[in-house]
Amino acid sequence: MVVIKGVSAKSILDSRKEKTVLVSIDTNAGKFSASAPNGKSTGKYEAKSYIKNLQEDIETLKKFSDYFSEEIIDEFSDLRRVEDIVDRHVGANTLFALESAILKALAKEKKKQVWQVINVGAARKFPRLVGNCIGGGKHSDSKKRNPDFQEFLLIPDTREILNGSHTNKDGKVDAEIILSNVDEKFVKKKNDEDAWQTSLDDKKVLEVLSDVRTNMKDFRKIKVDLGVDVAASGFSKRKRYHYLNPVLGRDREEQLSYISNLIKNFRLLYIEDPFAEEDFESFSKLVKKFPNALIVGDDLTATNYKRVKKAIDEKSITALIVKPNQNGSLMEVQRVCELAKKKGIKIIFSHRSGETEENILADLAFGFGADFLKCGITGKEREAKIKRLIEIEKSL
Repeated sequence: MVVIKGVSAKSILDSRKEKTVLVSIDTNAGKFSASAPNGKSTGKYEAKSYIKNLQEDIETLKKFSDYFSEEIIDEFSDLRRVEDIVDRHVGANTLFALESAILKALAKEKKKQVWQVINVGAARKFPRLVGNCIGGGKHSDSKKRNPDFQEFLLIPDTREILNGSHTNKDGKVDAEIILSNVDEKFVKKKNDEDAWQTSLDDKKVLEVLSDVRTNMKDFRKIKVDLGVDVAASGFSKRKRYHYLNPVLGRDREEQLSYISNLIKNFRLLYIEDPFAEEDFESFSKLVKKFPNALIVGDDLTATNYKRVKKAIDEKSITALIVKPNQNGSLMEVQRVCELAKKKGIKIIFSHRSGETEENILADLAFGFGADFLKCGITGKEREAKIKRLIEIEKSL
């Protein structure tokens, strides 16, 4: 069992050099800490990162420090006791970092790995890697011409993490070479998620990734699927989609037709947030047209149990993004994952654009039995998660 003797917190900088929270705990098993990432493209249904602001959350944890010593944590479900103490007093980022630190302490005390504390009987299935190769939207330089879609993704068809990671890295190098030849404005600059920035439009970027897919099949002898994070809520207003590259507008039906054509023409496996976060109906139409594709909810579902249930009931998704700090409560993350599995919905654990070197996301993805892990391709904050998953792979 773990007895929490003290809790403290401080601000640190994420990969975008913006402030986020690091929570530290002092326990009978030793001292442990964990940090939370920051999102940039955030849906309006996400929980607040902090109740008012980061500093106030830090002060609140200090005030509550003595209360935690009255609680004994012996298993994952005991996190509910912690949540009862801080309920509505701290935000999702702070709660996530606190619970992550507690899981590390519990794992150390029980001489187990963190994923084993989450799910002792977990099926030992590793997630496929989803890597952001070329970026646009809000994650890229807003002063320049970018693709309207937020992410263009490589998804190696393997559950061998080391192989998948090497394939994505080779694919990203290949994309750099192709972009240098087809985009005269390409200067080898990277965006918030360490993906390549380009002035090409969405279709031309997908042409680049199609060439990468072919080259990886020839060079690495591995199938690579393609995906996009449209992040459509970021450029939708009054039921229209306002594209900037090139400048044009599409209504809901035109957006459905456009996305459908991209899926068919580029053989896309993965399509995330192709419509605005309120438009369950258009999501459903796309699922009906492409039942074997991954029609993924992120802003639509926001790791929110009620939103996820609605999306499932309305047949709006075949897969969903799980971002633990969208919710904060790992108990609620567990509920979301259990519901998704029960209904046959694929689970994708995901990083955020403002990341830290915290690697617990890998344990969470493996412990909760995720089908995919979306955590970028390069950059020390992204690779920390992949390296941790490789450690788990080697330990089994």
